[in-house]
Amino acid sequence: MTIIQPTPEQIVELIKSGLESQFKEVITLINSKKANDELLTREETCEFLKIDSSTLWNWTKKGKVKAYGISSRRYYKRSELFESLILKK
Repeated sequence: MTIIQPTPEQIVELIKSGLESQFKEVITLINSKKANDELLTREETCEFLKIDSSTLWNWTKKGKVKAYGISSRRYYKRSELFESLILKK
C-alpha cells in the first residue's frame, strides 16, 4: 500500500478548483432567480400567458395572479405567474 501525500501547492489548487465550482453554482442560481423575478408589463404578461388583457384584468381582480403597481402602471412577477399555474387533470 502506497500513500501519496500532496504538496502544499496541490492542496491550494484543489481548494481553488473546489471554490471556483461552488461559486459558479451560486452565480448560476442567482442568475436564474433574477430571471424568474423579472417584472413583466401587462402586455408582456398577456403574451406570456397567451391570454387577452380582459382575462388578465379578471384574474388580477379575482386574486389568481398578483399585480404590483406604480401609479397607473401594473407589473407581474414571472416567478409568481409560474406559481399561479395549476395542473389540470
